[in-house]
Amino acid sequence: MNKKNRIITIFGMTFLIGVVLSAQIGAQNSGQRGLVLITQTQMYKEELQKVQEEKESAGKQLLECESRIDEIEKDEAGKSAYLKSLVEDVDKYKIDAALTDVKGPGIKITIMDPVLLEENLLEKDESIIMSNCDLLISLVNKLKSAGAEAISINGQRILATTEIIFVGDNVNINTVPTAPPYLIKAIGDPDALEYALTIRYGIAELMRQSYSLQVTVEKQEEVTIPRYNRIINFRYAKPAKD
Repeated sequence: MNKKNRIITIFGMTFLIGVVLSAQIGAQNSGQRGLVLITQTQMYKEELQKVQEEKESAGKQLLECESRIDEIEKDEAGKSAYLKSLVEDVDKYKIDAALTDVKGPGIKITIMDPVLLEENLLEKDESIIMSNCDLLISLVNKLKSAGAEAISINGQRILATTEIIFVGDNVNINTVPTAPPYLIKAIGDPDALEYALTIRYGIAELMRQSYSLQVTVEKQEEVTIPRYNRIINFRYAKPAKD
């Protein structure tokens, strides 16, 4: 009987030792996997930062080259009335194609989500303007119809090909994720632009009354709107020749 008890005791101790060793090995492997994951994440962050730095550097070089080209064009244009006319036409086309920064009189519109009451805090993660981003499209159309010559939303220049669409948890504009508050800038006749938005039953009143959005419209003596900073590729549209 004593011999049997000893065997049972030895077996139990062996089992416990095995369990402890297995737990330690598992913890060690888990720690190693965690360390590998952290290392990989850090590598990806470093690569992303490097790419972003290279992009910024390339952007600066591009601006420097464009500035130099502009200087050469204007210098040569001063020697010929015909070249001067061509340079002026090119400048107009650049503005129309959103390939250059522009400034002039206009308006600034700020759109923010409603101020939530304490009983509605559970809904604080829901953005009214983002889930109803078609309001931004309507606002842009109103500005265009009022003669806006250039428009931007949160720094994104609006082109004919610009999309404003709710994707996941963001509103994409020119494929760039954006979130409120939304700052819309428009260059044009300040009085006409303001009137187009603030007219009775207009888009600004609709946003305030129907969606409780905070909307402010301010006339400005000078508004600066950035250029479109991506490459425009036409896959299907080609010049039509007679």
